[in-house]
Amino acid sequence: MSRKVLVVDDEKLIVKGIRFNLEQDGMEVDCAYDGEEAVEKAKENKYDIILLDLMLPKMDGLEVCQQIREFSNVPIVMLTAKGEDMDKILGLDYGADDYITKPFSVEELLARLRVMQRRIALLKSDSEINEKSVYTNGRLKIDYAAGCAYIEDAELKLTPIEYKLLCLLAQNTGKVLTHKYITQKIWGSAWDSNVASLRVFMATLRKKLEDENASVAYIQTHVGIGYRMLKVDAKE
Repeated sequence: MSRKVLVVDDEKLIVKGIRFNLEQDGMEVDCAYDGEEAVEKAKENKYDIILLDLMLPKMDGLEVCQQIREFSNVPIVMLTAKGEDMDKILGLDYGADDYITKPFSVEELLARLRVMQRRIALLKSDSEINEKSVYTNGRLKIDYAAGCAYIEDAELKLTPIEYKLLCLLAQNTGKVLTHKYITQKIWGSAWDSNVASLRVFMATLRKKLEDENASVAYIQTHVGIGYRMLKVDAKE
């Protein structure tokens, strides 16, 4: 299935190369060369995936990611040349779904995008399976048909990966899910980079769930093993 991708990088030769290879793989590609242009194009068009460089003129990739998250849950893959873990973690914390370190091979980029496409398909299939279901746990509610989660009546601003993680935990409430099981379900593989990303996503998801009521813990960490969704009393 054809996908529409926005490639954002100020190095035009890199953009040209990425565009050529994505189009060869059957994708429709738009390009942006600075942060402001990226935000505008994301507002004006519907993309399946955004490839977003960290270092950009006018507005850096982190700020672009944060602004896009205010109006869209489109999957975002951060491109970083630094290769420093802190940059990757910051990107995920600002709402990115994955990252890839430059320089990267065409094969690696296409493999990551295929994984992202499978992830999107899984999100859609989960919504179809649960289209008439509403999950409740304490003050937490997940409306599968709408693809939204709430603490009481306040909607949680979740990235696609955070929402997928929340649904996976909710559907297995009370069970400990291992790192390997979760990464296979979410990323389609158990790469070390995915396990590292999982820890960041779980931390941001837990913060969003528990900010409204710090006395209630929904997610329990089992060190070295994985995570579990706790059953919360309806009064809490």
